[in-house]
Amino acid sequence: MDEHTRTYLHERFGFSTSVLDLICQAEEKLGHIYEQLEDIGTYNQYKMLDAFQSCRIQDMHFAWHTGYGYDDPGRAALEKLYATVFGTQAALVRPTIVSGTHALASVFFGILRPGDELIYCTGRPYDTMETIIGLGQEGQGSLKEFGISYRCVELDPQGNIDIPAVVEAISPVTRMVCVQRAGGYSFRNPIDIEQIRTWVSACKQKSPAVICMVDNCYGEFTQRLEPTDVGVDIMAGSLIKNPGGGLAVSGGYIAGQSDLVKQVSYRVTSPGIGDECGLTFGQSRSMFQGFFLAPNVVSGAMKGSALCAQVFQMLGFEVCPLPASGARDVIQAVKMGSQESVSAFCEGVQSASPVDAHIKPIAWDMPGYEDPVIMAAGAFIQGSSIELSADGPMREPYIAYFQGGLTYNHARFGVIKTVSHLLNTGHVQL
Repeated sequence: MDEHTRTYLHERFGFSTSVLDLICQAEEKLGHIYEQLEDIGTYNQYKMLDAFQSCRIQDMHFAWHTGYGYDDPGRAALEKLYATVFGTQAALVRPTIVSGTHALASVFFGILRPGDELIYCTGRPYDTMETIIGLGQEGQGSLKEFGISYRCVELDPQGNIDIPAVVEAISPVTRMVCVQRAGGYSFRNPIDIEQIRTWVSACKQKSPAVICMVDNCYGEFTQRLEPTDVGVDIMAGSLIKNPGGGLAVSGGYIAGQSDLVKQVSYRVTSPGIGDECGLTFGQSRSMFQGFFLAPNVVSGAMKGSALCAQVFQMLGFEVCPLPASGARDVIQAVKMGSQESVSAFCEGVQSASPVDAHIKPIAWDMPGYEDPVIMAAGAFIQGSSIELSADGPMREPYIAYFQGGLTYNHARFGVIKTVSHLLNTGHVQL
């Protein structure tokens, strides 16, 4: 950060020199980490460019279609592009998939049948998945209500997939094993690709027919390889997270083996229709362009999460992942210790936003969550967690989750603003 920028931030926003010094010290410590993250972004950007060229993407693919969306060349090209980038036989990419949770539910309900068993191999899943599985409110058509059973295997004490325990858990009725790559509202590192490679190999050795599925939300382009590059049969994610690049206004994707993706398509639309129909509502251009920009956006967001980790560790907070961790995605967890501190953290992030910066976030009972959740999200796309945002459930040990940033400079501003707000409200000391 040069003197011109420091002076502007001090004079225009009132940031103290002590806070700006802290940020500069943290950035100096992270120099080699930033280089590694930029190298990953560069590799994935060239991989993306190669895929665009090999799929022969053209201006015609951005055109509107109407009605049922029959023979939409843009939709077909976009799904071929996703399959190419993720190294899969097929992909389903639709703006009508409303969230990552919807994409994951479509996989489960599209593939699993009564009598099948689903095993989560990374412990208890993200809050919104519990009602889908049948751990929450009844009467909503959960997997449990359709006779599909569920078990979970906890991570080992080091926070890694407990491979022996997973292998032991797989039984003749186990149809699908699942890894949630991101930590969700837990306090653990994301699951990296080499762990996933070992997990797939062990599961297939125990039961060759078992389907290995990955919840890839927040994980796209955080490493050089994707789960489907190391043997995963099918994965799913949200377009208002990493792969949308901040431009996709809605949507989700499923990518994997063609027969499995086809089964899921019958759930996303209906039996007999599958992937043959589905209007893109003129969103093709933003989905293509967002996907193209995604590797660079994700690289900047990961740098922002590393900065958040370094700064808050220097302030004495427990953070996960650690600043120099090789297992990183776009989310940074900071253990704040109290409901008031989590609220103040999110207020700081909200006040750093380009949209609705004047709004004060308040915890509320969100659909699908067990506890009240506070969310700071002054974003161009509602709920877009690849944009600068922060959230957290109001439960012990009171963790705030910092995430996203369409540019590194904005993510950095979010850290500065949050620290300044916490300092001004007495939640931190320098």
